[in-house]
Amino acid sequence: MPFIHISTTEAISDAKADALKAHLGKAVSLLPGKSETYLMVRLDGGCKLYFGGTNDAPAAMCEVSVFGRAGRAACDALTAKVCEILSETLGVAADRCYVKFMFTDTWGFAGGLF
Repeated sequence: MPFIHISTTEAISDAKADALKAHLGKAVSLLPGKSETYLMVRLDGGCKLYFGGTNDAPAAMCEVSVFGRAGRAACDALTAKVCEILSETLGVAADRCYVKFMFTDTWGFAGGLF
């Protein structure tokens, strides 16, 4: 039940969207007990993002919502992987990317709660 939302200054073609989805699908397994099976991904390209007061270079904000919890080491590993994916796929440098984690014990699906 992870949800990954990426907002970026960069345009995301269908091919890049498919690549991002595939890479994120593998990367989410860095969080214990998580897999692509229930992963939902939202990609917003062409956003106005200012980082450090400028918008003169590619930037991205990645929000990772998770049912349950994940330890700091797992979140650190996923952060590194997300930054690598965004750099390789969209040209966003790791120092122009934030990754925010949100955890919840209440998550609905298919008309009910897990």
